[in-house]
Amino acid sequence: QVQVVESGGGLVQPGGSLRLSCVVSDDRFAFGVIRWHRQAPGKELEVVAAINSAGTGVYGDFVSGRFIISRDNAKKTVYLDMNNLQPQDSAVYKCHYRFPASTPGFWGQGIQVTVSS
Repeated sequence: QVQVVESGGGLVQPGGSLRLSCVVSDDRFAFGVIRWHRQAPGKELEVVAAINSAGTGVYGDFVSGRFIISRDNAKKTVYLDMNNLQPQDSAVYKCHYRFPASTPGFWGQGIQVTVSS
C-alpha cells in the first residue's frame, strides 16, 4: 500500500511563506503525477498545483504566480512553495499521487494551512 504523507503546514501571517512537502512511499514515484488540492470550510475541493513526471507544473488560476511546485525524485518528495499567502489561502491542503494514470491513486491525510494576523 502506497503511503502519502504531507508536512509543513501551520500558521503564517498574511504576506508570509510556507513550504509544504509530500512524501510518497512508491518506488515508481518518478513516473507519477502529483497534485496538491485544498479545501476550505464550506467550499469545494480545488486543485492548487500539479506536476508530471517531466517536472512540468501547472497551477490553479488563483495562484497568480505565488506558488511553485517541484519534485525531488531521489527523495520521493514533491514540494509546494507558497509565497505572499493571504487569508483566503487558509485551507486543508491534501496531496494526491497517481501512477499509472488508470488507477485512482492515493491521498494523504491533509495538512492545515492558516493565514491570519
